[in-house]
Amino acid sequence: MKIFLSAILFIIAITGISTQCTAEQTILIEDFEHGLKPQWRSRAIHGKTQYRIIKTENNHVLKAESTNSASALIYRYQYNLKEYPVLTWRWKVTNIIKKGNVMTKGGGDCAARIYVIFPSWFLLLTRSINYVWANKLIKGKYFPSPFHSKSIIVAVESGSENIGKWVTEQRNVYKDFKKVFREEPPLVGGIAIMTDTDNTGESVTAYYDDIKIGKP
Repeated sequence: MKIFLSAILFIIAITGISTQCTAEQTILIEDFEHGLKPQWRSRAIHGKTQYRIIKTENNHVLKAESTNSASALIYRYQYNLKEYPVLTWRWKVTNIIKKGNVMTKGGGDCAARIYVIFPSWFLLLTRSINYVWANKLIKGKYFPSPFHSKSIIVAVESGSENIGKWVTEQRNVYKDFKKVFREEPPLVGGIAIMTDTDNTGESVTAYYDDIKIGKP
């Protein structure tokens, strides 16, 4: 976990960033209907979370299975947050991480995460907003990651109330950035998915689908 932001920055820096100029109201990042788009890169941090696309009824989704592991899928994509401030996605988890506590290094695991990355060539200046499904935090709580103060964690789901259910999330990332960093955001450099259990050694399964950015 401690090297996650550095790993993301390294991947974005050496591989280039995809951009898309469009007048569309909504841009689909990924719906997993045709496999992973080529912009995705995987990065193992500790062990390897297993990510695979599965079919559920008439839909394809990304399944993430983690046992004492932490690895991420990173989508290299540059866009202006003022133009497309809204991020939406669906996710589902099978269980929460009992010993998880993302406010501490020892418990810093989450059943599901979506990162929005603001890279810098200076690693310590790289920023991110990390939307998580935590085990016991108050929904909507913001706080800096214990691993990197410029990575802000936002608990959008917490606890077991919605376990086993698909939950659709929507965040105005522009407003979140302004609130936590108190300045205008730079260009987004990527979006990442991560399910991790390397700090607690537990097991969890999560599902992700329909990641989109859009205008208000």
